[in-house]
Amino acid sequence: MHDHDSFRRRFLRQSGSALGLGALGAALPGLPALAAGPHPITAESARPQLPYGLQFGDVSQRGATVWARSDRPARMLVEIGDDEGFRRALRLRGPLATAASDYTARLDVPMLPGPAQRKVRVAFEDARSGVRSAWSEGRLRAAPCAFGHGRGRPVRLVWGGDVAGQGWGINPEIGGMRIFEAMRQRDPDFFLHSGDTIYADGPIAAEAKAENGRIWRNLVAEGVHKVAETLDEYRGRYRYNLLDDNLRRFAAQVPQLWQWDDHEVVNNWSPSKDLSADPRYTVKDIDVLVRRARQAFLEYSPQRRHGGDARNQRIERTIHYGPLLDVFMLDMRSYRGPNTDNLQIAAGPDTAFLGRRQLRELAEGLRRSRATWKIVAADMPLGLHVPDGTDAQGRPRWEAVANGDNGLPRGRELEFAELLHAIRDVDNVVWLTADVHYCAAHYYDPGRAAFQDFSPFWEFVAGPLNAGSFGPNALDGSFGPQVVFQKAPPSPNASPLAGYQFFGEVNIDPDSRSLSVDLRDLEGTSVFRKTLAAS
Repeated sequence: MHDHDSFRRRFLRQSGSALGLGALGAALPGLPALAAGPHPITAESARPQLPYGLQFGDVSQRGATVWARSDRPARMLVEIGDDEGFRRALRLRGPLATAASDYTARLDVPMLPGPAQRKVRVAFEDARSGVRSAWSEGRLRAAPCAFGHGRGRPVRLVWGGDVAGQGWGINPEIGGMRIFEAMRQRDPDFFLHSGDTIYADGPIAAEAKAENGRIWRNLVAEGVHKVAETLDEYRGRYRYNLLDDNLRRFAAQVPQLWQWDDHEVVNNWSPSKDLSADPRYTVKDIDVLVRRARQAFLEYSPQRRHGGDARNQRIERTIHYGPLLDVFMLDMRSYRGPNTDNLQIAAGPDTAFLGRRQLRELAEGLRRSRATWKIVAADMPLGLHVPDGTDAQGRPRWEAVANGDNGLPRGRELEFAELLHAIRDVDNVVWLTADVHYCAAHYYDPGRAAFQDFSPFWEFVAGPLNAGSFGPNALDGSFGPQVVFQKAPPSPNASPLAGYQFFGEVNIDPDSRSLSVDLRDLEGTSVFRKTLAAS
């Protein structure tokens, strides 16, 4: 008997319903069902509201996470349908959304036998009155081979980073953050958000001057006029982004894998960040800001919870997306040492970037992976110069891995030399990143490198999604990268009106097992394409 047949029979026995996906008792372990019943008709103002729609996250062969936000204490309700009318829906009761989580809630849902694509809708039930909100609807596509779903179908993902940065927010006059609609039109299986999901350190004014004398007019909201310092101000930046129609429509259709970078807290933050001379901040303690920012990020990211206190939730994780693909999500912020001149010759606290545990688990995970392709999702590029001013002695200080020295690895490069050596026999590893606000394709060639004990690999850079455009950045020679393609604006901080907004797209063919990468512009047009054969 096939797995999906046995699941369906067990599912029907548990439900006691001849319709299969009817109103359920406790249909699945750990997933309490919602008792069906009428809801009273009441005034709209008395109903909970879902102004930010719903999001899906961390979709894999196991299932996915459904996220939504109420405007008051309320119980999350989720229905998974197999038809337009949800007449035979799986009905689930989620958690209670309270002020402690800014009224956000999430529920892990299973992949069901039957169609690969399901209708999903979310509502909230008022914790006091029991009055239910209107439904917010989306659609969820199963990962390949979950109950036989999508066996042999292509895999498509899009990626990018840097949203609402440098004061370029939601501009209704140009249709809002249009690049999310361009990505939605590509109908991807999921979206890899490579960091800078918000710009907590970038105030958004009603107007900004753009190129050629044009005026950029932002939608503004409470609290975005200043840098985020309080927990609610950090939360408000996520709520601001979700005011965009394109983003909400995209999130209701495309599952997202989020990671964070610096602007979720403050530009170029590390344990050494000094805000004492920054008049914008009344809170000068970087650790306090990081705690608040991390809480807001975890509340608004549609990330699967792995038990325990959300404050201790890891951002790094692995997504197993069927036999063709594993995605290794990195956290290049939580474990790093201070930003320094990055030239230490021996490993120590100041050279930490991924940290020992994450570094070890990443190497082990890549070696154990049985997927054809292994994507390393890095929120910062490996070989590009990313400066962070100068230190007290006037020496260059570095924000990313590279240190401007083309010799053997030093500083943070030591971790990556260790990693690349450990995975030199692992086939089909590709790095995807953002952060630098332009698009590029880099080939890392040991034959051109100072450190040569690794196998060649590709790194692809995409972004920004709705922020100022910059670049290009110089390359560091330690790992032998070369620029195969890059596209950047002629002057820094070009507005989205200038057109230098980019997202990346990956397609994996199930027959040839080849992986193709496109770098696409604001209209979805490919400006670069590279196809890699599977080893």
